[in-house]
Amino acid sequence: TYGKAFIQVGNLWEMDEQAKTFAFSKRAAEVAAKLLGVQGVRMWHDQALYKEPAGGFTPWHADEQYWPFSSAKCLTVWIPLQETPIEMGPLCFAAGSHLKRIGRELQISDESEKVIASAVKNEGLREVYEPYDLGEVSFHYGWTLHRAGPNTTQNPRKVFTVIYMDMDMTLAPKTPSHRSDWTSWTPSTHVGHVMDDPKNPILYQQ
Repeated sequence: TYGKAFIQVGNLWEMDEQAKTFAFSKRAAEVAAKLLGVQGVRMWHDQALYKEPAGGFTPWHADEQYWPFSSAKCLTVWIPLQETPIEMGPLCFAAGSHLKRIGRELQISDESEKVIASAVKNEGLREVYEPYDLGEVSFHYGWTLHRAGPNTTQNPRKVFTVIYMDMDMTLAPKTPSHRSDWTSWTPSTHVGHVMDDPKNPILYQQ
């Protein structure tokens, strides 16, 4: 299911100056720092997510399952590049799920969809599923459970995301997926050290 959901490309900021200007938005980074309660934030990576017409649903998951972080001080800004009605498959969040320990061991899959959907219902968590007007964005924590519906329209659902982490975040890989992300997004960083690779610039600091 996940493989059919969308096309994704990471670190556009290294490829295109316009994408870099967008990804390095100080305004968005400042909001991220305030939401996390930290003095500053670094780039983990950016990502373009294009869900094609007839693209399937994105299963329930938590992003931080994949990241080699030493703490939960990270979040993503999700920026639709067009008006995004329900029919186009905007994000659906389980409110307050970042405070629970639900499905954190599950990679995104049909299994994660079933297991997390059941847990969200059993925990009585409210699902927040709303359309986005053009210009609206959302922020979600690394452990916030979320999914997205299919794109049933005739147009691609185009989204740009930036993942922020505490500027003092240290590298703490525990799983094969963590080690894969380590190689991809912060290759020069040593375990236990601050992730200050050139790929991880500070985007906002008080």
